[in-house]
Amino acid sequence: MSEVLLAISTFPDRATATRIAEQLVSERLAACANIGAEVQSIYWWEGKVEHAQETLVFFKTTQLRYGEFEEKLKALHPYDVPEIICSSVTVGLPAYLDWVRESCAHPIPL
Repeated sequence: MSEVLLAISTFPDRATATRIAEQLVSERLAACANIGAEVQSIYWWEGKVEHAQETLVFFKTTQLRYGEFEEKLKALHPYDVPEIICSSVTVGLPAYLDWVRESCAHPIPL
């Protein structure tokens, strides 16, 4: 049984977040994506402190699909170095965690 993961990424705007999230879910690389409100990000980049308004997204995926998920997200993302961080979900409603696993399963060949 594949471990369920919570992956987080930020995007430059809601439209970009929505487009990329929809593609990742459509390809079953993520079971779902929760697109949050705009956040204020403060970070060190190229020798100075930067400020940006970004859109935060929470993705639910599995350990089995994570490699493909990360590769696709990185390819679609407009940032040179996108935030892609992930942690294991160790506790959760069993039925929900099963749904995530089912939703991220590879499509059955016809």
